Amino acid sequence: MRALVTGAAGFIGSTLVDRLLNEGHQVVGIDNLSTGVLANLDAARSQYRLDRRRFTFVQSDIQIPELSDIVAGSNPDVIFHLAAQVNLRASLTDPQFDARNNVLGTINVLEAARQADVKRIVYAASGGSRYGAPECLPVDETVRTDPISPYAVAKLAGEMYIRAYAEMYGLSQICLALANVYGPRQNPHGEAGVITVFGRAMLTDSLATIYGDGTASRDYVYVDDVVDAFVRAGEAPHGTVGTYNIGTGHQATVVEVHRLIADALGSLASPSHAPSKDGELQAIALDATKAQRELGWVPRVDLVDGIARTVEWLQDALAPRPAELVGA
Repeated sequence: MRALVTGAAGFIGSTLVDRLLNEGHQVVGIDNLSTGVLANLDAARSQYRLDRRRFTFVQSDIQIPELSDIVAGSNPDVIFHLAAQVNLRASLTDPQFDARNNVLGTINVLEAARQADVKRIVYAASGGSRYGAPECLPVDETVRTDPISPYAVAKLAGEMYIRAYAEMYGLSQICLALANVYGPRQNPHGEAGVITVFGRAMLTDSLATIYGDGTASRDYVYVDDVVDAFVRAGEAPHGTVGTYNIGTGHQATVVEVHRLIADALGSLASPSHAPSKDGELQAIALDATKAQRELGWVPRVDLVDGIARTVEWLQDALAPRPAELVGA
C-alpha cells in the first residue's frame, strides 16, 4: 500500500507512520511542524534516509496550492488525513484560524485527492465533540450530531465535505470519530492531553490543575489502538464507507485519571482546582460496536495499562540528556 499521511509528525500521525513502515508499506508524510515534532519521525527518517521509495517527509502546509503536486507525485492508494487544529481554546479565541485549518485545509486535501484520482481517504474526525452533550452514554453513530464549539463545527464540516466528495467523485471515505486519544508522544505541555499534562506535573513536582470539580468524564483510548483502527480502515474494501466511533465505551473522570497516574508514579501529590473552562463537555463515551462489526476493530489496551506505558515514556522523555547534565 502507498500511503500519504497528513499531520505525520503529530503523536498519532507519527505512530501511524511507524506502524505502516513496520508492515512494509510505502509512506509519504506531510506536516508543517506548527505543532508536530520532527523528532517523532527520527526513527523513520534515519532508517529510510537512503530509500525514499519507502519513506519521504515533506514539510508543508495542507493549505498550499502545491499540495496537489505533492499528492500526485506520491500517487497514494490511501490518504490518512490527520492534520488539524485541535486546540479547543484556540478555536474559541480565533475561530477563523480554526476554520482555515480544519475546513479549508480539508477541502484542499480533497481537491488534491480528486485531481490525483486517489481512491480512499481516512479522516480523523472528532468523536469527543461531534455529538455535543448527549443524554445517554455511550453514544453510537446514529445519535444526532450537535457540535457546540467552533472546533467541533469545523471538524464536523470536514467530515461532511468528505462525504460530499465521496458522492460526487467516487471517493471511498471512512471517518474515524476518535474519543480522547492518549499515549506516548502526546504533547505534555498542551491542554488536550490531560494524561500527559498530569504526568508531567507530577514528574516535575508541580501541581496538576483540575478544572471544575473533577467529575467531568471522558472515553480515553490508547494511541496504538487508534492507529490500528486507521490501518484497518485503510485496508478495508472500498465498499466499506462511513463514520465509525473509535473509543472504549467506558468513562473515567478527571479525578480518577489523576489517581491512576499518581498510582503509576507512586506519587502522593494532590491536584489544585480552578474554575471550569468554557466549551468543555461534562461527559462523553463512544459505542464502537459498528467498528468492531465492520472493521474488526476492538480496543486492546485498558486505561491502567495505557497510563503505565505513557508514564514510562514520559519519564524517559523528561529525563535530562547528557548535554543537559554537562551544562547544569
